[in-house]
Amino acid sequence: MHALSGMGQQRKAETPYVVILGTVQDAGSPHINCTKNCCTILRSFPDATRKVVSLGIVDPVEHKCWLLEATPDITSQLAVMNEMAMFTESDIPDGIFLTHAHIGHYSGLVYMGREAINANHVPVYTMPRMKTYLESNGPWSQLVAIGNIKLMELNQGVPVQLSERIKVTPFLVPHRDEFSETVGFIIEGPEKKMLFIPDIDKWEKWGKDILKEVMTVDHALLDATFYRGEELGNRDMSEVPHPTVEETMKLFENQPEEQKSKLFFIHMNHTNPMLDKNSEESDVVTGKGFNIARYRQVFGL
Repeated sequence: MHALSGMGQQRKAETPYVVILGTVQDAGSPHINCTKNCCTILRSFPDATRKVVSLGIVDPVEHKCWLLEATPDITSQLAVMNEMAMFTESDIPDGIFLTHAHIGHYSGLVYMGREAINANHVPVYTMPRMKTYLESNGPWSQLVAIGNIKLMELNQGVPVQLSERIKVTPFLVPHRDEFSETVGFIIEGPEKKMLFIPDIDKWEKWGKDILKEVMTVDHALLDATFYRGEELGNRDMSEVPHPTVEETMKLFENQPEEQKSKLFFIHMNHTNPMLDKNSEESDVVTGKGFNIARYRQVFGL
């Protein structure tokens, strides 16, 4: 296992940690029906690191693992978490946390079903609307009915104690909530605290100040769906509102370097040039003191 934190420091073997299992927007990369250069090359030369956004939480002392987001890439992501944990031969997590009902964040639940692993009551942590949605609509309702998953209701601002040293707290954020509410998570270990917001409409629509929220944590994984507003060409950006990376960097530009260095951009659309670590935009981001989340990166808690 690579025992490096997100800041490149050595992590003790018994320290709980978060591992980045994916950094791409819901529909992946290459993206369906995309004929732009960002995807055409990848069809011939796939990049195995292009996985949809997901995090793993590992407690090496209690020998437990939890998954944040059930993506279309769940099979390989669970295998990676299991490989890095090294204490179990089972890819079935001790629990799954969901942020909302958009395809890249919950569709992987189907792999808990009969057609795949036929899991036995895997705890799935959801907010109330999301819980009702899964209970009331197939194929998700079948997973509940036959006991492949066990829905565990989350509540705004109420921590869930995963193990003696790790807790996760959900908080509501504004997003396109067609079928469920949307949340981010605070992940807290014995030494470090992480903020995870893969999807949000705009920072100014949130009832909290993102500058102040980042001050309270050690690392912040923030929505970086689009680098700039013109990325999608002719598509109406009001249909898919997100804070662009340029907007977020502008918001933080006068913050101390210590605050900037906490930011790790994640949930990048297939058009986002930051997916290429050698791109000019990636150099701009890191040159300004920010960071870009990368596949298999580890953050000690």
